[in-house]
Amino acid sequence: MSSAPVLLVASSGGHLAQLWPLRPWWTTHERVWITFKTPDAVSALAGETVHWAYHPTTRNVVNLVRNTFLALRVFARHRPRVVVSTGAGVAVPFFVLARLLRVPTVYIEVYDRMDTPTLTARLCRPFTRLFLAQWDEQREFMPTAITVGPLL
Repeated sequence: MSSAPVLLVASSGGHLAQLWPLRPWWTTHERVWITFKTPDAVSALAGETVHWAYHPTTRNVVNLVRNTFLALRVFARHRPRVVVSTGAGVAVPFFVLARLLRVPTVYIEVYDRMDTPTLTARLCRPFTRLFLAQWDEQREFMPTAITVGPLL
């Protein structure tokens, strides 16, 4: 395992669940998770290194600031080599900081958004090195994305 971890950032629930099909990849790397402390996340990530983010994130400036400070602490402590996210809002401060520190970022647009980009995808776009789409239709609003197919 590498000394620099992969940082996996996702809201709990469906966003977190969409990172699970990548398990064959992420289990081969040291990793650190960022998500919300909900019963499903606590159960799913038992035994993993997790930093609990603050929620709600939608239009909550206080939690945006708190998650920005969390991002600063996580980057200082773990020095991740890549940040991977399926959203939602919790990803934004981690992507901004990753860009400032020249850490590569990968954003995977969610499975159930085919007609328009999510707000998080639009906010993270300037800070994302690699966009991955689960549907070819998503490339209409993310033309530089690579279609990887549904993560089920």
